[in-house]
Amino acid sequence: MSKGKAQLHVIITACPTHEPLDEVRRLTNFSTGSLGAQWADFLVRKGVHVTLLTGYYVTYPGPYNAQRRETFSTVSDLSSRLEALGGEVPDAVFHAAAVSDFSFGNVWNETEDGRRCLVRSGKFATRNGRLLAELLPTPKLIAQLRDWFPSSLLVGWKYEVEGKPESLDEKARAQLRDNKTDFCVLNGPAVGEGFRVFGSPERSECDRNASDRSALFEILWKVLLQHQP
Repeated sequence: MSKGKAQLHVIITACPTHEPLDEVRRLTNFSTGSLGAQWADFLVRKGVHVTLLTGYYVTYPGPYNAQRRETFSTVSDLSSRLEALGGEVPDAVFHAAAVSDFSFGNVWNETEDGRRCLVRSGKFATRNGRLLAELLPTPKLIAQLRDWFPSSLLVGWKYEVEGKPESLDEKARAQLRDNKTDFCVLNGPAVGEGFRVFGSPERSECDRNASDRSALFEILWKVLLQHQP
């Protein structure tokens, strides 16, 4: 950071959320939180003030370098924390958390004659036999970021496991259009090694590929600096 310039403040979300089935079981995903933690470390070493939101069940051992770190649990909990941070007017929000697409609704026991009976318990017992659990879509947090952070640079992630390159590119651009974000980082098995970075229509010249995390961080660092007045 140059002398005399105010310190940049960014918010980073990392790691998975989890949604409880009962008091001992939960629905989550394979995210470790490593990318968000490494990105936070990169920015701290650049002199940026980082607020890092990480999942309670993170598996990446760290380090987690940030001036402030908060831990979230469910999608609802992460949503509340992000909304509360909206008043701080950060320079950028990097939403890399692997947010659960579903939470649990009702659970039923299926009897031998095909009837379904609603089951409620702090811990579902295996002696109940076969259970049917309802999956309910969770709110899309990325769709609310622009309302909470109207003037911040917003960067979202999109993880894809299948699809052709042209369809994947369109999904990334749809995320930008639908959620009014500035950049979308596309990765996952369908993309292969590395990342693809897409800019919103007015930033489309920034579309580029990153071969690894180091290259991705350099791209994101440049767009963060360019966002400053």
